[in-house]
Amino acid sequence: MADTPMVLVASKVKEAIKDNGCNTSADALDALNMWVHWLIGQATKRAEANGRKTVKAHDIILPE
Repeated sequence: MADTPMVLVASKVKEAIKDNGCNTSADALDALNMWVHWLIGQATKRAEANGRKTVKAHDIILPE
């Protein structure tokens, strides 16, 4: 986890979690950050597979 740079604003994530009535554990931000990195990796692969260097919204698969 230490070699994965943080791409999230911790205070904003904690605020969003608190706004939903929960607290944030010490490892929650690391886990969420790793998931975001995975999503970015998937989106870039999808863009490259379609001959693009630009990631578009439809390259990011979101749960319904």
